[in-house]
Amino acid sequence: MNIGLVAHDNRKGDLMQWVEHNKSTLKDHRLICTGTTGKLVVDTIYKGKIHNSNIKILKSGPLGGDQQIGSRIASNRIDVLIFLWDPMSTAPHDPDVKALLRLAVLYNIPTACNRASADYIISSPLFNNNGYNPIIKNYTKYINREIK
Repeated sequence: MNIGLVAHDNRKGDLMQWVEHNKSTLKDHRLICTGTTGKLVVDTIYKGKIHNSNIKILKSGPLGGDQQIGSRIASNRIDVLIFLWDPMSTAPHDPDVKALLRLAVLYNIPTACNRASADYIISSPLFNNNGYNPIIKNYTKYINREIK
């Protein structure tokens, strides 16, 4: 699976604890991370050295990384999103954060916004079930609507 990993600064520690706890499972999947989060994931799983190419590090969130993850969701290249965001602080890229979460809902991507929901996702029997395909709403009617 392609797993998007994103964390705001005040939640990076929480995400790294989660990654450390689940690193044996995560090593079997491709991890797509925003900038700083990706560097921390590499340090957490591989002690700073990537042993294989299962981690892709994009730009930092405020520099477009959130939008890069969103683009991958829209093109069916993200299967799960773990996005630990900080509800207690605003960020200059809050519109990007909202857009990313909107795309995750639009494309029916399992999304965790806190540690508990991330635990539920990774421990679900569906997590490693290669035959599971989430139902994607058909937007053909919307796409073909009459524009006046």
